[in-house]
Amino acid sequence: MDDRKLIVISGPSGCGKDTVLRKIRELDDSIAANISYTTRSPRPGETDGVNYHFVSKEQFLENIENGMMLEYNQYAGNYYGTSRESINRFLEDGTTVVLVIDVNGGRNVKKYYPNALLLFLMPPSIGELRRRLIGRGGVDEESIKARLRIAEEEILYAQNYDLVIVNRDVEECARECLEAISAWEKAEPDNK
Repeated sequence: MDDRKLIVISGPSGCGKDTVLRKIRELDDSIAANISYTTRSPRPGETDGVNYHFVSKEQFLENIENGMMLEYNQYAGNYYGTSRESINRFLEDGTTVVLVIDVNGGRNVKKYYPNALLLFLMPPSIGELRRRLIGRGGVDEESIKARLRIAEEEILYAQNYDLVIVNRDVEECARECLEAISAWEKAEPDNK
């Protein structure tokens, strides 16, 4: 199992992680996207098993208790996490897989998969991040303020990632991510 096939993308809520991942997969369909578990309700247009595995809080906590979660966190009142089994299946198949998770999850993944590549997507500015959060709709002012406070903390942790990429343009950001992934997979483990 080659853990250099495991890529983590983190960044503040609203910085475009999922959009960039969709573009990465359009540009290179050999890269898989892991589907995380969450206890939050689906947003308009989201589908269970496609965007997330939407589960009850009780089911999520049972998964944690049974050791099924590689990483998990509570964010804005909801749980989010990654199944160990799904990641191991990708890696055993030799498939490059991307996880879109928060910085705490990234730290946990690096602990269990030390050769994983951690990419941090940075918004062009906090003002732009705020605009993107508002543009999502359905988020009240208090939630936006809370997400911006969390974003500032996450940005401080970006220095612990292998590479920080500013998401000014989705396609450009996706191409930078693909270049980093390709270089990472080709590099000798001792050179990192």
